[in-house]
Amino acid sequence: MTRLKNPKAGVWLAAILLVGGTSLGACASTKYVDEQIAAVNSRIDGVDAKANDAIQRADAAGSAAQAAAGEARTANQRLDQLTQRVDGLEQRAMQMQQTKKPRN
Repeated sequence: MTRLKNPKAGVWLAAILLVGGTSLGACASTKYVDEQIAAVNSRIDGVDAKANDAIQRADAAGSAAQAAAGEARTANQRLDQLTQRVDGLEQRAMQMQQTKKPRN
C-alpha cells in the first residue's frame, strides 16, 4: 500500500469523492422528468377540457338570453299596440255614454 506524501491531501480527495458521488445520485433521470411532465400535461388537458365546456355553456346561455331579450322586446311592442287600442276603445265607450240621452 502506498502512502500519500501529504495526509491532508487524502482527506481532501475522500471529501471530493464523497460530495461528487452524492451529488450525482440526486440527478433526475430523463424518464422520471418525462413521467412528471406527462402527469402535469394530463392535468392541464383535463382543466382545458373543463374550461372549453364552460365556455360553450356560457356561449349557449348568452345566445338564449339574447333570444329571450328579443322576444321580450317584441312582446312589449305588441303590448304597447294593444294598450293604445284598448285606450281608444275606452274613450269611444265613454263618449257614447256621455252622448246617450237618459230614458224617462
